[in-house]
Amino acid sequence: MAQTKEVKTYSISGKTLTCPICNHTAFWTRETLMNTPGMTFLGIEWANRQAVNYICNNCGHILWFMK
Repeated sequence: MAQTKEVKTYSISGKTLTCPICNHTAFWTRETLMNTPGMTFLGIEWANRQAVNYICNNCGHILWFMK
């Protein structure tokens, strides 16, 4: 999943994703690498796991979910 600015409602495990700060339900997404010192030392950061970020379109609060 690449970074998108498509704003929409998402469900996680059958529940509508809701911002814990403002209770908004519209988010856009991006992916973030979860870099670790060992992988960075070896020069293979690309092999780290990724997290999906859901950014609240109202207040900007970021929710992180591991795949």
